[in-house]
Amino acid sequence: MPRPLACLLLALGAHFAACSAFSWPAWSIRSREGRRLPGAKLEKRQRSINRNRDGTPFVWLPVDEYSGDQFFELSVGFLHGTRSNKWSGEVRLSYSNGCSESSLLLAPASSYVPRDEAFSKRLVYTLEDGTAIIRGDNDTWLDQGVKRDSVRISTQTRYNTGLFILDLRKAPWGCGTWPAFWTLGEGTWPYAGEIDIIEGVHDNQHNQVAWHTSPGCHLATNSTFTGTIVNVDGQNHTDCNGLINNNAGCGVVDWSRASYGPYFDSQGGGVFVMKWDENGIAVWSFYRQAIPKDIIDGVPHSDGWGPPSAFLDPSQCDPLAFFKNHTIILNITFCGDWAGNSYATSGCPGTCAERLQDPSNFVNATWVINSLKVYEKQDLHGLVSSAVQEIPGFWTFWATLAAAAITFLL
Repeated sequence: MPRPLACLLLALGAHFAACSAFSWPAWSIRSREGRRLPGAKLEKRQRSINRNRDGTPFVWLPVDEYSGDQFFELSVGFLHGTRSNKWSGEVRLSYSNGCSESSLLLAPASSYVPRDEAFSKRLVYTLEDGTAIIRGDNDTWLDQGVKRDSVRISTQTRYNTGLFILDLRKAPWGCGTWPAFWTLGEGTWPYAGEIDIIEGVHDNQHNQVAWHTSPGCHLATNSTFTGTIVNVDGQNHTDCNGLINNNAGCGVVDWSRASYGPYFDSQGGGVFVMKWDENGIAVWSFYRQAIPKDIIDGVPHSDGWGPPSAFLDPSQCDPLAFFKNHTIILNITFCGDWAGNSYATSGCPGTCAERLQDPSNFVNATWVINSLKVYEKQDLHGLVSSAVQEIPGFWTFWATLAAAAITFLL
């Protein structure tokens, strides 16, 4: 065979094989149930390819959605009673962090009710448009010292990494109110980690992101994020060890006014995103008019969102080692360590205990939720080899012919 013809065949075969192999990874993407994604979604996936730090490509694939009538019916559990979560006080006990009562400070003035009671008191319900409502009791006048009913819900599904997108129309705020959207590892606190995505008290206008871990995890001061590291008494809280500094962990304040409080609500709410993978743990907040189109379309492209509000860099804290088996939690509590201890300097009237009695003080202690969506990471580089095996026969013919030409020349 003439050398020019052989070279041409080789080039054609390599070109067509390479082109086919390049396009096939997108077509190899499947849903969690193993079904091929529809063509329209595949086109969107191709536009939403992200890159790891080493340059390898990946996409975020939807795995779970909590919304509409199914928000409270699918994989959602209610915690009730006086034993609670991380909130300090006699409610802390051993439910999630194993702290002894001698380390407890100020008890929160809320009592989490069980599922049936939450529905009967309309502390949880859905609107006709599918919006989910979670609220603290704002109907009942209380005697001094009585706890106000509230709700804490958590997913029964546990996650190890993922992209978590909470679309809110409204988030709780108000004097004496302490809401949180967070994830928590199983077992003794804080050894499987805790990630606080939304947290604040009173009429604050800025969200605070925090991490609580076992010893050895630190917030890198030279990493890129738009927030400011939490500073107490002139000292930056960069040590995420939840067993020191009154269990504070490490934290970042998001200085966007649209990240918390009345201004967030006035903008029609927005979206909070937590990305957790081997590249670190990042949190973004977007007010309603600034939500990226790829999030709206359901094909998140985190590479295009700019610097996060807060970021835990893997150089100082391995996100796969310090955070494991997390459930997602939404709750509202009142007073307690943060809201109670900071009440006197918050500008709020009276005392937290006095404010707790009047239900009209808590009309804004409500989550109004459009959806909570969870995505898992699908690396694409591993799909290339399997995709090559599915190259259509026409192009395989040219590749085979080119290989034959090389053999003839040799």
